[in-house]
Amino acid sequence: MFGATLNEKAYVGPFFAFLAVMLFGEIAGHLLPHGSWMVDEPRYWVFPVQTVVGGWLLARYWRCYALRWPVGAWFAILIGVVALILWIAPQQWLGADPRRVGFEPHFFRAVGWPYWANVTTRFLRLVIIVPLLEEIFWRGFMLRYFIDDDFTSVPIGAFSWKSFGITVGGFCLEHSFADWPAAILTGALFNLVAYRTRSLSACVLTHAVTNLLLGLWVMRTGQWGFW
Repeated sequence: MFGATLNEKAYVGPFFAFLAVMLFGEIAGHLLPHGSWMVDEPRYWVFPVQTVVGGWLLARYWRCYALRWPVGAWFAILIGVVALILWIAPQQWLGADPRRVGFEPHFFRAVGWPYWANVTTRFLRLVIIVPLLEEIFWRGFMLRYFIDDDFTSVPIGAFSWKSFGITVGGFCLEHSFADWPAAILTGALFNLVAYRTRSLSACVLTHAVTNLLLGLWVMRTGQWGFW
């Protein structure tokens, strides 16, 4: 039965728990009476809960991942920068409308600890939790599972067109429709990092670099819809 082994739980569990919290927030926002920020703007509690739940599960299964500083770190960082360019190019250089609606750091207050708590939690999710649990799932699990059900017997970076297509497609669908073009290209680039470095750690590093730079760009431009 799927999910019975420790490795299956470790590679899949944090990602699906992360999605479950988001789904719960969406359901609450549609079914509960409106009038409070927790119902009207659930992202402001969903994101912190995702951070805590995702972080706890990652810590619980940490030794299953064998993550360490990758040999291909410079390549991973370079691809992370290229991926950032793909995400911001339409608004930055091609004249697309700015995306102002999204997670605003000043939602609770524009100064003081509420602001910094909001920003800190947002970056913790963006730069640490999301790169870890997404890369563990997409490049650590999915990219190998669709080569062999016994995914741990498949080395990181093994290639097949089937696993490549499913992983890129799934990674794309995880994002909002407006982000699909960038998500498809980014998914392919992150797969390339896995193929080139054969390191899950390198994939995590690439994703973290992209997200960190994107977060800084969002803070500078106020285009909250990107995160």
